[in-house]
Amino acid sequence: MKKLFPIVAFIAVALISLTMAGFAYFATQEAARIKFEGTADDALSRIESRIDLHLSLLRSTQALFDARNGDITRGEFKAFFTALDIADNFAGLRGIGFLKLAKAGDEAAVERDILHDYGSAHPVYPATTQQWRTPIALFEPLDTSNQSIIGFDMFTDPVRREAIQKAMADDRQHASGIVQLGQGAGVTQTFTGFLVFVRLNVETAPEVINASRSSTAGFLYAAFRARDLFDIALSQVPLLPVNVEVFDGKPDAGNLLFRSEAPSAEPIGEKFVARRNIVVAGRPWTILFHPTSAFSPPSSRAIPVMLGLFGLLLAGAIALVARYQERAYDAKSLLHEATEKSLLEKDLILQEMKHRIKNSITRVLAIARQTASQATDVKEFSASFSARLQAMAASQDMLTRSRWQKADLGDLLRIELGQVFGKELPEGILSGQEVLLDETTTQALGLTFHELATNALKYGEAGSSVGALKVDWAVEGRGRERTLVFNWREAGHKKLETPTKTGFGTKLIDLNVTRELRGTIKRDFQADGLKVEIRIPLAP
Repeated sequence: MKKLFPIVAFIAVALISLTMAGFAYFATQEAARIKFEGTADDALSRIESRIDLHLSLLRSTQALFDARNGDITRGEFKAFFTALDIADNFAGLRGIGFLKLAKAGDEAAVERDILHDYGSAHPVYPATTQQWRTPIALFEPLDTSNQSIIGFDMFTDPVRREAIQKAMADDRQHASGIVQLGQGAGVTQTFTGFLVFVRLNVETAPEVINASRSSTAGFLYAAFRARDLFDIALSQVPLLPVNVEVFDGKPDAGNLLFRSEAPSAEPIGEKFVARRNIVVAGRPWTILFHPTSAFSPPSSRAIPVMLGLFGLLLAGAIALVARYQERAYDAKSLLHEATEKSLLEKDLILQEMKHRIKNSITRVLAIARQTASQATDVKEFSASFSARLQAMAASQDMLTRSRWQKADLGDLLRIELGQVFGKELPEGILSGQEVLLDETTTQALGLTFHELATNALKYGEAGSSVGALKVDWAVEGRGRERTLVFNWREAGHKKLETPTKTGFGTKLIDLNVTRELRGTIKRDFQADGLKVEIRIPLAP
């Protein structure tokens, strides 16, 4: 028996070592899977954020039509989109158009409207037996390559017609299935994409779709090039090691909307497949994520092999191996708990992000309506709305970089003032201690600083010399009694008098300070300039 003991001991330790190596291997596989699930969630967040940004532009265009009661000329429509600079700010968006709704047989009236706007005849085409006609009456950006789309009746196409019929029934946005963009007479190149439609309700419209609602004049729609849209969403730094497949509905070959150029890694690409189901403008999508060769697991596969060899060498350390086995089981349990907790936290983060996006969209629509009501023409509306949208975007960008935790007051001021006066500000304009702001304070102060700077540029000495502007801040009190004291001074030779009429910019400042932040604001119009003092309570 004693002779057999070394063999028995060796076999026993070898079995235990191989068992531990197997546990380690499965643990590394589970860790790699969890890491890739997080990477897939990051990619999904980028895609959803990019799509929501583009759809907010469609909502803003709808607000423009509502503000003008649908009376928008081609020149005004073009000026609006020229000011927004779609090519640089909304990559992936082919353009936004207006569909005129008419009954079959009334095409002549639509063609007269198009002739008046464009100065050339664009007949409604193609022929159809449908009850309704929805020809394209306005589209931007419009160049020589897509002139032929004017007059194209989208109701004749089954895929587009399905989405338009859904948009007839309510005020929500509705996405179409997969379409080929760029179709028309003389067009040689097409792009795979999709469309999003939304109904326009105008009191003076001649036709009534639903008697329980205001009458419908037509539809706004946004056209998206799928490859450009997803490429720009996934090209943000840092690049994610994922291969993305987007399907319209179920993941079938005929429903493929987009596939990344980077191939998935073999064989790990077949093991780790993350599936996500989302709804875009009322239409379900399925997105599959595969790891690429750039994906690196959190731990090396060589670890299980080394562990097995090490166990074989420690033939006499049976107790130590047993203890290691027990610790491996504990580690696996902790890993499972960490996995469940991570998935729960990711779900909460996604829900919170959706809530923030909805709040941002609500704020954008409110600003669009108020700006439109104060503007005298579309050019003024476009300039003011674009500037305020950029101010909001700057605040959002700072919060995004900090993972929605805190934003520095000094950095926020430099960004907002830089957009108005230029990227390089002279030394000595800003002075104050480090103050970290939460999400609500950052967004409200971002718009406030933009409006103060715009007024200073228009009416103050800072319009000719930015050095006339001095901004300082300090924090008074401690704990729950902390108060941010912000001083804005415009010095010079211009005598500023108290305005007799309060503009929207001033109202926006007062609402942000008094209602949003529960603070106070004092303005002192002096002979040599303006002094503004803002006091805001800070959270502990």
